[in-house]
Amino acid sequence: MFDNIGLILIGHGSKLPHNRENLEKIATMIRSHGKFKIVDIAFMVRDTPTVDEAVDIVVKKGVSKIVLIPVFLAAGVHTTEDIPGLIGVKEKEPQLKAKGVELLYGEPIGNDERIADILEEKAFKALGQEIKKDSEILDAYSVLASGKIVDKSMMLIRQEIGEDLSKLSKDKIPLVERVVHTTADTEFAKLLVISDNAVEAGVNAIKTGAKVITDVKMVKAGINEARLKKFGSKIYTYMNDERAMGLAKKEGLTRSAAAMRLAIQDDLDGAIILIGNAPTAVFELVDQIKAGKAKPALIVAVPVGFVGAAESKDVVEKLSIPHVITRGRRGGSTIAVAIFNALLTLAEGKLYG
Repeated sequence: MFDNIGLILIGHGSKLPHNRENLEKIATMIRSHGKFKIVDIAFMVRDTPTVDEAVDIVVKKGVSKIVLIPVFLAAGVHTTEDIPGLIGVKEKEPQLKAKGVELLYGEPIGNDERIADILEEKAFKALGQEIKKDSEILDAYSVLASGKIVDKSMMLIRQEIGEDLSKLSKDKIPLVERVVHTTADTEFAKLLVISDNAVEAGVNAIKTGAKVITDVKMVKAGINEARLKKFGSKIYTYMNDERAMGLAKKEGLTRSAAAMRLAIQDDLDGAIILIGNAPTAVFELVDQIKAGKAKPALIVAVPVGFVGAAESKDVVEKLSIPHVITRGRRGGSTIAVAIFNALLTLAEGKLYG
């Protein structure tokens, strides 16, 4: 934000109130962009403040520069002679300079491509038609260019799943929003099941430097280890561990189940378990928990698939251990990552979006 710069929009002026109202609305929109702290308006004729009065008003607000922009479509007598004459640029500039204030006079609107788009839209509207597709593309481009993609996305997400979010406690909302944002699928607002103490358990585990165990490398790859390292945590994946391969062959297990058993042998008490791919890893974990051989702090079980995925999540839901699951067949590594990253953001004391 330009805290020390004042912007003055100069209109022609009219006895009709809408002339002033339009200029005030434009000033309000520019203020909302947050780039100029001070945005005022002025008029050539028939309204106040005059240009000279507006300059004096802005000077009193402690600025070091004042930018004056004529809100006229094209350069003409008004913009090249009348307004500079009203400002008294040659007389005014030395006075302002003595006060440490620089006066800058900008160009009128001109033949900007954005004006062409607006006029085209007005023409279509007069014909009783709309060009929604073009305007949506322009809006999307402006959002991308502004770097406010996440803010815009979260606004749209909250509009679409507001009813679902209203049924959740505040601590669960960031997880749901993150998953929906990651997948661009609002259905996950209904599919995600978060136990009452899951968020607190996950955040506390991260803060205390707990281990993070993932079923596959894809889940591990999606987590920013530098952020996690600040808490003293490390991520472990046993899928390609030679010991897991040997255990799978010896015990007749899937490699995913063997990897989970090996993780349990290496001690995963107090750890966060992230399973996004393998139902057999979930079944193995649940069996070992029931046998009293494992007590993780949090289970995130969102395996995807037609065989065993839904059933594996059903057995997790019956555990007393804090958990996050998705109902049915849908899920995947990206979902597990999204849930964990939301928890990591909360542990950092931030709010997503």
